[in-house]
Amino acid sequence: MTSQIAPPAPTGTPSTGYRLRWAGLAVILAAEVMDLLDTTIVGVAAPAVRQDLGGSDAQIQWITASYTLAFAVLLITGGRLGDLLGRKRLFVLGAAGFTLASVLCAAAPGAGTLIAARTVQGLFAALLIPQGLGLIKAMFPPKELGAAFGLFGPILGLSSVLGPTLGGYLTGADWFGLGWRAVFLINLPVGLLAVFAAGRILPADRTTRSMPGAGTNTGTGRIDPVGVLLLGVAVLLLVYPLVQGRELGWPLWTFLSMAASVPTAWLFTVQQRGVLRRGGTPLIEPSLFGKRAFVSALATGLVFFAALSGLMLVFTLHLQLGLGWTPLHAGLSMIPLSIGVVVGAVLSGALLAPRYGRRVLHLGMVLAAAGALGLWATVDGADGLTSWQLAPALALAGLGLGLIMAPFFDIALAGVEESETGSASGVLNAQQQLGGSMGVALLGTAFFGWARTDGFGHAAGLTYGLVAALLAAAFVIAFLLPRQARPDGEGH
Repeated sequence: MTSQIAPPAPTGTPSTGYRLRWAGLAVILAAEVMDLLDTTIVGVAAPAVRQDLGGSDAQIQWITASYTLAFAVLLITGGRLGDLLGRKRLFVLGAAGFTLASVLCAAAPGAGTLIAARTVQGLFAALLIPQGLGLIKAMFPPKELGAAFGLFGPILGLSSVLGPTLGGYLTGADWFGLGWRAVFLINLPVGLLAVFAAGRILPADRTTRSMPGAGTNTGTGRIDPVGVLLLGVAVLLLVYPLVQGRELGWPLWTFLSMAASVPTAWLFTVQQRGVLRRGGTPLIEPSLFGKRAFVSALATGLVFFAALSGLMLVFTLHLQLGLGWTPLHAGLSMIPLSIGVVVGAVLSGALLAPRYGRRVLHLGMVLAAAGALGLWATVDGADGLTSWQLAPALALAGLGLGLIMAPFFDIALAGVEESETGSASGVLNAQQQLGGSMGVALLGTAFFGWARTDGFGHAAGLTYGLVAALLAAAFVIAFLLPRQARPDGEGH
């Protein structure tokens, strides 16, 4: 079976690649950095947001979760729109909409308005981000794909953990009296630059229907609205009660909702197979779920990104709400984590992953879990803490996270056929966002629940224990992954 996924058609040959490919990669990485910063930067500003706008514990979680949830729900649809309408076009549209939504976030007069604006941000991010992997695969010849993807680890890893530091600085600096609103306005110059540069640098692309020999699938080339609805409902049924349940006292409907997400997801898969049988274009290539390696990558990534997002949120909340640290102090305290991520990503991408493959992921999970347990031992029962006391465990956790981030997506795509790469990339990106949303919901709920009865320090320690447990689960699942990434970007 071949699919409707079509890469852009850049100037150049498969052996030489697109002439401006490295500049194009910089534009794509800028968009990825903007997304990751916006995902992580808000956590450290959340207490200041609540002090300014009011709101409940659940609303603090929703300021983060609404973005990742909207992103996860429409990310696969965004990838399919890029296939049909052109990835460059969707990239520019997504970057422009994301930038405008950031301004709306900065201007929000209340918590509800901010959550709504964050949702709009997530929707445009779902148009922007999934175009990146397809554009990279189209711009670079196979022999350079490893080097291109290798840059993702250190740059994106650093961005994900520098977000809280930058958020703390911007919130604490209170430029022009903006306070927490500056964490959203920082997207304005980056977003405008991305829009301008993308229009001039990224290659023009064509849809599948205009490309001879693009494949034998006779799909209609239309977005599947029923599939979009079913997928969105399945995600909402799971995540909404996780975020809202604790504050409402876990009524029966929350459990029924989470249980209903399973048959809804099954119904989505059945409906997608039916679309394919009728000659339509499914949101997700059903053949992907017949590949053990890809399904294992989804499970591994879901658990890993849940642990990562939950750790970042709980750490910043504990330092500010529990210890009373300023946003700047809390943000600067995460520098050891940032350094660890960069070191781990560079070592993994340049030296370890090409030689040892999956074993690098296992090593990273062990080190990250050890760092989380170290944080538990440091904070639980401590009367007072300093940044220096937290630094060793943070650096160890960061080293482990960096080792994982650099090779994960390359290994996850091993065994995926070239014709399935676009769909697989969209699903992997959606899995990352869904895992992050679930991590915020699960670990945030656990943290606030324990904090009310046992205090913030004990609650943070127990939550770090949950992070270590999630990483242990990811360690076990990762044995099902391919031993190595595909050579030279080809499936095997």
